[in-house]
Amino acid sequence: MIRLPDPAGALREYTPRTESALPPAGGPPLVSRTVFSAAHVVADPFADVCPDDPAAVDWDATLAFRRHLWSHGLGVAEAMDTAQRGMGLDWSAAAELIRRSAAEAAACGGRIACGVGTDQLTAPGASPEAIRAAYEEQLAVVEEAGAQAIVMASRALAAAARGPEDYAELYGHLLRQASEPVILHWLGPMFDPALTGYWGSEDLDAATETFLAVIAEHPDKVDGVKISLLDAGREVELRRRLPNGVRCYTGDDFHYPELIAGEEPSRGGRFSHALLGIFDPLGPLAAEAVRVLDTGDPAGFRKLLDPTVELSRHLFRAPTRCYKTGVVFLAWLAGHQEHFAMVGGLQSARSLPHLARAYELADSLGLFPDPALAEARMRRLLAVYGVDA
Repeated sequence: MIRLPDPAGALREYTPRTESALPPAGGPPLVSRTVFSAAHVVADPFADVCPDDPAAVDWDATLAFRRHLWSHGLGVAEAMDTAQRGMGLDWSAAAELIRRSAAEAAACGGRIACGVGTDQLTAPGASPEAIRAAYEEQLAVVEEAGAQAIVMASRALAAAARGPEDYAELYGHLLRQASEPVILHWLGPMFDPALTGYWGSEDLDAATETFLAVIAEHPDKVDGVKISLLDAGREVELRRRLPNGVRCYTGDDFHYPELIAGEEPSRGGRFSHALLGIFDPLGPLAAEAVRVLDTGDPAGFRKLLDPTVELSRHLFRAPTRCYKTGVVFLAWLAGHQEHFAMVGGLQSARSLPHLARAYELADSLGLFPDPALAEARMRRLLAVYGVDA
């Protein structure tokens, strides 16, 4: 029995599980869906740095976590929002992360795609020329590393663009020069308020038209699109309008089971692939669910994945951008790293009751390889906050 704090400040009793429900590593490749887990980075807890200093990364632990994801058959989406891109991880560290992870992927046969952005532009008021050059620099790093590019939304472009035509011009330029098809990433303002009005309008219908027009102009250069708007209906409508051969990768951490499972054949049978931050803690279970889907059993897929939505909604609740704290917390409890520290000091971004509920939900799902270790570490955190007093 363990006492956990609730949001009202009271302590409640919870009985932890004694056995894990996770499948072993290995198994056949995933066939029916392409699935990326957006992976977190592990901070170096012994580095003498302040939150505003360049990130200090524990490279060994960071790469070990990626090998864990690959061992279950998942792809890794590297240097994305989950890796604290723009929230503690600067471009210098992100470039090093891309190079190291891509080399590791090549060594073990893992699939990898990496984020391309403009976050080396740290001063306000960047010109269109500087924004384009920043994108080009990052695209070159990713392509030289041998990874697929994910063209991320740019805070600098959101601030500088005068309308939809500026997005069309810049993205058209990048797509024409990309050596291989890329994934376009539309990250909503719930994840990053600085991206409000992306694609030239705060009206999502108008923004969607601009987004689709860019894709339609260059369908041979777009492998797929990642939609992170937490709006299942909008994603369904958008994926119906994508050109043939362009995939939809869901980034909806609230509705992923039904979006991945897809529509009934009578309604078109369309579905989403996945590029999700929640598949960082759910990696082994998500891979097992997709293997069930590979057998033609969508009900079995939903039976495995639907119960995880409550945990995901908890981790991604507003302010959604702070979900990384819960993701890293669960990685610590699961034994993937030896500490609960984050670059930029972001371990302080969620309350103790929030973390306690995350532990309870994850444990009830059997997500911890060693439930006793998770319980012991949860007790240590509670003691720091005086719960054992």
